[in-house]
Amino acid sequence: MAHFHDALADGLEARGHDVLRLSFRRQYPGVLFPGTSQLEPDAAASGASGLGGASGEPPPRVLDTLNPLAWRRAVREVREWRADAMVFPYWMSFFAPMWGGIVRGLAPDIPSVGLVHNALPHERRPGDRPLARYALGRCEGLVTLSDRVRLDVQALGLGETPARQVAHPAYRQFGDALPRGEARAALGIPPEAPLLLFFGFVRAYKGLSVLLEALPAIRQRLPGVQLIVAGEFYDDRAPYDAQIARLGIGDAVRIESGYASGERVRLLFSAADLVVQPYVSATQSGVAQVAFGLGRPVLTTDVGGLAEAIGEGGLVVPPGDPAPLAESALRFFQEPGVRQRLTAGAAAQGDAGDWGPVVDAVEQLAG
Repeated sequence: MAHFHDALADGLEARGHDVLRLSFRRQYPGVLFPGTSQLEPDAAASGASGLGGASGEPPPRVLDTLNPLAWRRAVREVREWRADAMVFPYWMSFFAPMWGGIVRGLAPDIPSVGLVHNALPHERRPGDRPLARYALGRCEGLVTLSDRVRLDVQALGLGETPARQVAHPAYRQFGDALPRGEARAALGIPPEAPLLLFFGFVRAYKGLSVLLEALPAIRQRLPGVQLIVAGEFYDDRAPYDAQIARLGIGDAVRIESGYASGERVRLLFSAADLVVQPYVSATQSGVAQVAFGLGRPVLTTDVGGLAEAIGEGGLVVPPGDPAPLAESALRFFQEPGVRQRLTAGAAAQGDAGDWGPVVDAVEQLAG
């Protein structure tokens, strides 16, 4: 999320706009936060909770979901800066009171544009819909990044709020991919091992258990295959470890538990042959756009907006079923021409990734 909105801010600045970036000092209460840090690691070293602007200075840490006084401070800073508009990300209900309060504090003279990553959270709870309506209902406009999210926004009944849908651009912030051999040497991965990568927070809806269940079938026909699982466990890790032991795949699975820095992201994706998103439910995800930005194809499931984002850069299978997941992975490595075609398609999507349409949508909605 931090990388997305920094890229948007960079795009606005490239168009000649002055941009004030305000970041979080706290997103969640520590007792409820399942990860190790709420700070983006590339910015944490400089004391910021987001990334820096064009000047390299970290953004002010103002936002705090639990402190209404901080919401008032954010409103005051935006007003004193004489902003023409405020753009904010929305992806889960926990943030709705803060965003709704800030939007109302700025209205009517400073319009707000909501960039909606999820209109409704992946894991639904009572109150999600009214909270989303509170956060988004007073916006001047909304930007969505997939059909699934657009439909969810429509289902909220937000009336005449203007909306624009644009494609999620590829992430190029991590630089160009490293040579595959160099990345593998740094990770201690055999040069010729077929390498799958599962990347991102580990939660039940992301389907890691389905991928683990598919791995024995892949190994049977591709004995040297390796899987790297890279991400913080927001679920209890113990059931996954038990599943790995039950399936007898411990020698083929490497777990890197923790939030990856930008350089680690580049290293992991550069080493991988195929990025796997075995989600059992979703709205959209930025993982495929990280993969495309580094020229790596994706194997994903047909849930939410994942399939529409893949294009010629990957394969799509039904969710929740290890068998087609295994068959498609094997097809990628063993069917002549498939690997080359999809890798070229992924690189092309990364090269074509353009933040201009996102910037256009924000400019249009902000007036």
